[in-house]
This record gives sequence, C-alpha cells and structure tokens, in this order.
Amino acid sequence: MKYSGNSQAADNSPTFRMQHNEHHCATSIASHLTAIFRLVPIYQEIVFVCIGTDRSTGDSLGPLIGSQLHKYNLSDIRLYGSLDQPVHAMNLEETIKEIRDTHYNPYVVGIDACLGQTNSVGIIQICNGPLKPGAGVKKELPSIGDIHITGIVNVGGFMEYFVLQNTRLSLVMNMAEVIAKGIYISLLQTKRLSLIMSGEEKTVSFQRLEQ
Repeated sequence: MKYSGNSQAADNSPTFRMQHNEHHCATSIASHLTAIFRLVPIYQEIVFVCIGTDRSTGDSLGPLIGSQLHKYNLSDIRLYGSLDQPVHAMNLEETIKEIRDTHYNPYVVGIDACLGQTNSVGIIQICNGPLKPGAGVKKELPSIGDIHITGIVNVGGFMEYFVLQNTRLSLVMNMAEVIAKGIYISLLQTKRLSLIMSGEEKTVSFQRLEQ
C-alpha cells in the first residue's frame, strides 16, 4: 500500500492514468504494457509481484489480481502474490530474495493498492521505477519493480488503516479484474504466453477479453 500524492518523484510519475470504469480501460492498459514489454528482451523473464493482504479490503487489490491471473491457468507466467499465497509486509524481503535466487535478471512489475485524493479514487496508474509498498501506512519496506501498477482504492492522508478496512470490496474487485485482463492481453500480444487452443478459439477468447 502506498500513497499517491503530489509529492511523488518526477521519475516515478504515472505514464498511464485512467479510471477503471472507463470504456476499454483493460485494452488501454494492455496497449501501454505491450509497448513497455516489447522493449524487454524475449530471453528476460517478466515477473509480477502482487503485494497486499486479504485481511484488509482496501489492501487486497494485489492478491485479487494475482488470483485473477491464476484463473487463466497460465503455466508460463511468473507470478508472486495471490489470495492463497499473499506477498505482504511480513514476507516481502523473503519474496524478493526468492525472486533473485530463482530468476536471472528478471524484469519485475510491482502491483499494489494505493491511497490518493478524493477525485482520484478508482484510477489505475502505471509508473516507471520501483514500487514503495507500505508508504501509505507509514511502513518502511523494500522497494520492488522496474515499473509498477497501482490502483487508487480510497482517500489517503488520515487514519489509513481505518480507511483501508472500510474500502468498498466491489471497487477493489472491479479494479482487479480490469488490471488482470490488461496484463493478460499484453502478455498475449507480446507472445509471452502460449495458448493451447485452435486459432478460432483463440480469437473468440481474445474478443471476450476486449469486451
């Protein structure tokens, strides 16, 4: 969980910013990620780290995205963090070590919930540079990611733990679905995934994702 405010560093400023319920938000996310992932050498693994906990509604965005991606049954996606196996403050350092030990020079995408201003709630952002989890609740945790994706789930600046506990689950679930769909489409478009299905089935599946 981080706080998104005007104090954000210039090199960490959003390169993508869109309300989750805008038309074709998922495909817009996919287009932006596709442009980024095409710059990553094909031999370099892309690793997703979905940070958060299911013990707090507002902070469950990351694990929900991880679980959504798992539902696609993709054996070749490199993913850490889900509802069943969350990555949070207690095991983040251990997870970072595991990634370093398991993957050679991976391109890491950090994903987390975010607190922001009232008129920004519901916005999905993609930013350059590492994610700084815990900043929204005044925690010092290691940074992670070459880029990061955040969803602004509620208002920050005061009583952050209470705000997270009282975040609407429907908002968080809808944002998670949009982000997961965008990631999935981008991995297909950059040929990072292999689907075992006929061309016709693949086309139908892709069209459903774009809806």
